[in-house]
Amino acid sequence: MTNVSGSEPEDHFPFGGGENGGLIRALDWTNTSLGSISKWPESLKTTVSILLRSPVPIVLLWGLDGIMIYNDAYSIFAGGRHPLLFGSKVREGWPEVADFNDNVMKVGLGGGTLSYRNQELTLHRSGVPEQVWMNLDYSPVLGENGRPEGVLAVVVETTQQVLAERALAITGERLRQALNAAGMVGTFAWHVQSDTFYSDARFAEMFSVDPAKGDKGAPLSDYLAGVHPEDVQRIADAVNHAVVTREKYVQEYRLLQKDGNIRWVEARGECLYEEDGQPDRFVGVVVDVTNQKNAQERQRLLAREADHRVKNIFANFHSLISLSARSAGSPKEMAQALRGRLDALLRAKDLVRPGIMGTEHESEQTTMDALVRTVLQPYEDGSPDRIVLSGPDVPVGAKAVTGLALVLHETATNAVKYGALSRPDGSIRVTWDASGDDFRLDWDETGGPEIDVKPQARGFGSTLTDRSVTGELGGRIEHDWRRNGLRLRLNIPLERLAR
Repeated sequence: MTNVSGSEPEDHFPFGGGENGGLIRALDWTNTSLGSISKWPESLKTTVSILLRSPVPIVLLWGLDGIMIYNDAYSIFAGGRHPLLFGSKVREGWPEVADFNDNVMKVGLGGGTLSYRNQELTLHRSGVPEQVWMNLDYSPVLGENGRPEGVLAVVVETTQQVLAERALAITGERLRQALNAAGMVGTFAWHVQSDTFYSDARFAEMFSVDPAKGDKGAPLSDYLAGVHPEDVQRIADAVNHAVVTREKYVQEYRLLQKDGNIRWVEARGECLYEEDGQPDRFVGVVVDVTNQKNAQERQRLLAREADHRVKNIFANFHSLISLSARSAGSPKEMAQALRGRLDALLRAKDLVRPGIMGTEHESEQTTMDALVRTVLQPYEDGSPDRIVLSGPDVPVGAKAVTGLALVLHETATNAVKYGALSRPDGSIRVTWDASGDDFRLDWDETGGPEIDVKPQARGFGSTLTDRSVTGELGGRIEHDWRRNGLRLRLNIPLERLAR
């Protein structure tokens, strides 16, 4: 019923407002600092009318006590605290976060605002503590005098979102670890029409592209710039071929890293098309296959080395027979000498075997004198001037034995074939010394065929020797092709020699 003045009677406010609108009408407000509804200022009524009709959880904290009036959406947030929370003082209604709300009231009634994102608080909504996360926005409500009389709070719970994001982050981290263990570089999607290439941040970095461009996108040419120059055209052609023919894209190629290193990758993908047949997106994955490629290269090298060694064994046997025949006085002496030299040759092979079989840890440390004598013993013919050795007992570690035995064996083999040991009166002098941090070995040949021209072709044995010294031992090897015989010099860091 409308009264004479045209205003609605007290028990009609608020008009509607759902369940909590009914609570306002039913509650005896004279027991609070707000007093009866008839005495409420228009600013309070207007604010209450607005919040009751909002689908977003909103609570009004009015007066110095922060008397709580809220809508139905906030009731759901309040849980077991509703409806006793309605009309209570905020400090008493939420005692577990009293200090937090004291600050809210102080700032809001002072005319300030507050905003929190995913604010974590511990609330007792159902009688037990629980961790909740919320987006909170607080603003002052002005009274009739233009001064703040209350604080309006928009409360949106984000607990499920935060927990889901954390679970997703954990899952993502586990997935990244699994993919990293599998060598996964990342995924990519190239929007063909706009020439925009999207990728994971790690993927972009591997291709020497700014990781920030991974999400933002960049032209395909930015990523092709990270491909090894010798592979770029092949990859570009392969991508175009896959787009035109709709065939699957599978390619292996090299990436040239910013630090100069090379990584091998395998890319797999396919082009997706629009309904009219136009190419839309080219999607796929890239996997780092550097370790596999290195393993294949080592296997290939070992196969070549084994083939080379078999051939050299037969050459050595032939030379040993010739040496033994020249120095032996009878067939019996020849047989004895040949057996001794073959035994020494096999012992020399044992020094090389650990490196080939990958069992360096099974070898014991030896000395340079023992190593040189073991390798060269098969080529001695009884003459004290044939092979002359001189040097201190420098320690040689298990890993270094392989490379040094290989160098000495290959050099001796060449001496038998083409150098000083191919002539009866030829001789070799091997000397070595250690000074400071370096080890030096000199190999001098005399009495062999005269050398008119430095050899132009390099055989596999020479290449293998150089790699052993420079790669495995971190040293240098020099060949001086003098007219009267080869002079070879090795320089190796003592630290590498002792390994």
